[in-house]
Amino acid sequence: MDIDIDFPDRSILLEKIPHRIACLENGKKHNTGVYATEIPHNPVDSLATVDYKQAEERGYFKLDFLNVSIYQGVRDEEHLQQLLTKEPIWELLERKEFVDQLFHLNGHGELLKKTCPTSVEQLAAVLSMIRPSKKYLQNKDWKTILQEVWKKPEDGSYYFKKSHSISYAFAVIVHMNLLCEQMLEEG
Repeated sequence: MDIDIDFPDRSILLEKIPHRIACLENGKKHNTGVYATEIPHNPVDSLATVDYKQAEERGYFKLDFLNVSIYQGVRDEEHLQQLLTKEPIWELLERKEFVDQLFHLNGHGELLKKTCPTSVEQLAAVLSMIRPSKKYLQNKDWKTILQEVWKKPEDGSYYFKKSHSISYAFAVIVHMNLLCEQMLEEG
């Protein structure tokens, strides 16, 4: 288990806290994972000498600090709350030129046109249906989609859990509202 935390620029935080870099099973550096506690590591590059799966088994807790550039346009916490709570213009998800600017949804305009999501849960479901194990739902109705999309695949294939999808859906809403705000400012 780990925690994912989004930052406009994770390097700012990493400069301020002592940490060790998580290691993948193949011995290479994990893209986002760090440990804020001591863990066996190479003193030259601070790379953990135990891969992240073994580290978890030993009780080490990994944090994933993610660079999410959409947050660079967020001025402060109050602005973020405004962007989160403002109802987005859902119809914009039917416009390819808008969708192609969006976090996690660029290139998926046809699916958005077909499904026309109008809620956070539906948007989260679309984000899940982009993943291989849930692609079969792309031509189904919303009732079927919402009954199936959050079920864990029996074959163990990659999928988004509901909590993950909902989090990303809210990030997309922030991004949608930011883009609209920027368009208004540009006139």
